[in-house]
Order: sequence, then C-alpha cells, then structure tokens
Amino acid sequence: MNSLPVLDVIGLRKTFTLHLREGLQLPVLQGVSLAVGRGECVALVGPSGQGKSTLMKCLYGSYGAEGGQIWVRSASSDALDLVTATPQQVLALRRQALAYVSQFLRVLPRVSALEVVAERALDAGESDERRARERAAELLARLNLPKGLWGLPPATFSGGEQQRVNIARGFIASAELLLLDEPTASLDAMNRRVVVQLIEEAKTRGTAIVGIFHDEEVRDAVADRCHTLSAAAAAPTPLEELA
Repeated sequence: MNSLPVLDVIGLRKTFTLHLREGLQLPVLQGVSLAVGRGECVALVGPSGQGKSTLMKCLYGSYGAEGGQIWVRSASSDALDLVTATPQQVLALRRQALAYVSQFLRVLPRVSALEVVAERALDAGESDERRARERAAELLARLNLPKGLWGLPPATFSGGEQQRVNIARGFIASAELLLLDEPTASLDAMNRRVVVQLIEEAKTRGTAIVGIFHDEEVRDAVADRCHTLSAAAAAPTPLEELA
C-alpha cells in the first residue's frame, strides 16, 4: 500500500441552515477526519442521524463544507481538495477516479439500462462503444438482471432491478475511490453475494472504498475496519433525512 492514502479527510465541518425555521443551524459534521488507503474498505457506522450520508455526499462533491479538507489522490492527476475544488475539477475527478453507488438511480428518461451502464465506461475513457456495451452486458448478467430488461429504461424497473443497474454503473469503470451508500439495501441474498464479490475484486485492484452497510453480514464480509460517526451536536432525530 502506498504511504499516502487515496482519501484523506481532515477536520471536515458541515452545517445545514434551515431558512424556513429562522435560520436554525444544524451542525452535522464537526471535525471529521478519516484516511483510506488503496485496497482498503472502511465502513461508516453510527446511529441514524449522525451524518453518514452527509459525509458520503461531501466526499462525492455534492455537498459543500464550511471547513476542513477532503484530499483525493489519483494516479491520473494531482491531489485535489474537494472542499476548495471548482465544479469543473470535481466533474473531471468523477470521470477519472471517483465512483458513487447511491441508494437511488437517477437517469435520463428513455435511455436503456445497457446504455446507462455503458455510458459510465465511455465517460471514463476506458472503452470504445462496443467494449463498453459488452462490459455492461457482462455486469448486468452477473447481477442477474433479466436480458429482456436491458433495452428498457430503468425508470420502469422495480427498486431491486434499478439498484442492480446502479451497481453495474458504479463498478464498470476502474475507480481509485469508490463510495457505496447502502448498495445491497434492495437486493436478495444471491445478488448481495455478487456485490460482495465485486467489492472484493475492486479492493484487489487497489480501489479505496468508503461504504455505508446496514446489512451487518455484508459489512463484516467486506470492511477492513469501521469508522464511527458520533453526534456533532444536539439535533432533531430526523436530521438524516436532510442528508
């Protein structure tokens, strides 16, 4: 493992302001620090409302932060601090080195499942169109998505079917940092085992992984260690809904 981690979070702070409640301040992350090396999977743990999903969105650049640093080190570019990065830099990092499997699949209407998955490989510049589609088909088959669905828009699929498309999209291109937010939440036992295999293969390739796994069996199978998030401050129980 290289001496420098792929991900280095230092003193991260994130607060939500509720403008409809007279500017009430809800501190979610206060001084979070975390380092993840190549080939390592770290599971975020802690009670609901402690900011796990908020941290994941900060790591993907979807949420800004009030302070601290989020360094991502990629072999294809200089180290980038996501807290101060420009939107263009964040998008470039996502194409080249950063992948995210969220709990929800967001895609354009009328785009087929096969195209949704292949598009990620094309964006990363790893494949031509033929090879991208072949790789997408391999992953969808491995995740037991019926072939008859591959040419249909995922918006018409069940939750579990959409999640399998989401997982295939997240794993189709090489990533130096992979974020997994409840990747197996909608899956049956057979497909949970496939996801565990995909995670282990990514670790073998040297991918650094941060994940939220409420399924303890999956977490125990893939996580090298856990990082516990504790309450930043007294806050309403539904805080996680803001994440």
